[in-house]
Amino acid sequence: MDVLFCTSEAFPLIKTGGLGDVCGSLPGALHELGNDVRLVLPAYAEVIERAGKLETIASLVLSGASAPVKILRGQFPGSEIALYLVDSAEHFRRPGNPYLQEDGSDWPDNAQRFALFARAIVALALGQADTGWIPQLVHCNDWQTGLVPALLSEHEPRPATLFSIHNLSYQGLFPAATFSELGLQQSLWSIDGLEFNNMLSFLKGGIARADWVTTVSPSYAKEICTSEFGYGLEGLLQYRSANLTGILNGMDNKTWDPATDPHIERGYDLHSLQHKIVNKFALQREQGLPVGSQPLLLGHIGRLVEQKGADLILDSLDALLRHPIQMVILGSGDHKLEQRLMDAADRYPEQLAVHIGYDEGLAHRIEAGADCLLIPSRYEPCGLNQMYSMAYGTVPIAHRTGGLADSIVDLDEQSRRNYTATGFVFDEDNPDAILGASRRALTHFQTRRIDWWKLVITGMKSDFSWSKSAAEYFELYQRVCNNTKTQVSMAENGEQHATPSQAVTA
Repeated sequence: MDVLFCTSEAFPLIKTGGLGDVCGSLPGALHELGNDVRLVLPAYAEVIERAGKLETIASLVLSGASAPVKILRGQFPGSEIALYLVDSAEHFRRPGNPYLQEDGSDWPDNAQRFALFARAIVALALGQADTGWIPQLVHCNDWQTGLVPALLSEHEPRPATLFSIHNLSYQGLFPAATFSELGLQQSLWSIDGLEFNNMLSFLKGGIARADWVTTVSPSYAKEICTSEFGYGLEGLLQYRSANLTGILNGMDNKTWDPATDPHIERGYDLHSLQHKIVNKFALQREQGLPVGSQPLLLGHIGRLVEQKGADLILDSLDALLRHPIQMVILGSGDHKLEQRLMDAADRYPEQLAVHIGYDEGLAHRIEAGADCLLIPSRYEPCGLNQMYSMAYGTVPIAHRTGGLADSIVDLDEQSRRNYTATGFVFDEDNPDAILGASRRALTHFQTRRIDWWKLVITGMKSDFSWSKSAAEYFELYQRVCNNTKTQVSMAENGEQHATPSQAVTA
């Protein structure tokens, strides 16, 4: 199949979180199944620097841009996948985060920036930018591409559309006046379009107008249909439930492989697990903690926000660190939580090390050196760190929610007997639950070593590669295209396309 894969970030070109990891890996897995998958991203300055050789294939006159928008074409790094970049300097060539200013606040024109991105994607999808290629399906990801299914729904014929929700809490919400400022078709301002409580919602546009909606785990697909996790969109998601599917994310098992990882002290695999302790000692030394095998070394990697349970870790620290436990935390986010963690590190210099920011190499060293990874997320659409930790023989301690519930098997009597357990799972999102699960892990680490190594080995044998998930996406792509009456090849119907040198108005 011919698929246009649309995202605001993709590792290794640009990454702020799990979206970048997924969108950097899934297209390659789909390509391995024989699909012509082409990736489209904004041309951030950082992306242009990393993308290698690029050529301009089109110049588009798009609403919202003061100058023609160039479509650049190249190759996604390390792959055979075609890469398109939407190049508008006034929108995307800025310092810092793709979505945030240097002070951590949203770019004030994010609606304009990603509306322009969506319009450029529509031009690509309709064959108005790269002549001779029209996708059968357009796969959009999160609110930054939510306008694409909505805009394409106004065209006929058109490709089929699929919209993936990676985190429903990030909705791309803007004042109602922004709708008019963007010059969007009035037909899209409705309860079954972009209007949400008298605000403009990019995310809702994707959910309401895409031919199919997916989430990144089966459990999360059920959770977002409830008032607890639906953020006001649960009614729409219930209405669309016949066209809503949860597919568990996979992991990049080439980047995350302890046998070949260049970031860690000593490579190891199932047959050389004795070398994992070398990485524990190296991590302790690097983080200024006393070196030794006996403290249970916990790692935590993630955004320091309430969703990820950073406040729950802080509230449980005093009780946790009364035990022979050390912890290394890597992340950034809420400044108050960052400061509380730094203060705690000062109080517990021999047990707690905190690194504010993001460091890809350190993330790998934590996965390799920690005994357990603590993941107390209040909700977790999928999560990848638990998969990385299991691949590295690091036992997850996690809240039973979303993708964590779908990927971790709690150690209980039955799972112990049938060798299926891979971690310690708790049901309540509170400090006592974290403490209880951590104590269970500590007990097994200290006194039940046979069961401990069973956990480690079962986790390392778990297959979270993209091949299974990619096959599920491919099957869904076929179903969506077959079910979408408007999915007709415009080339077969004699549609005329602009040449690369022509300007296209959208």
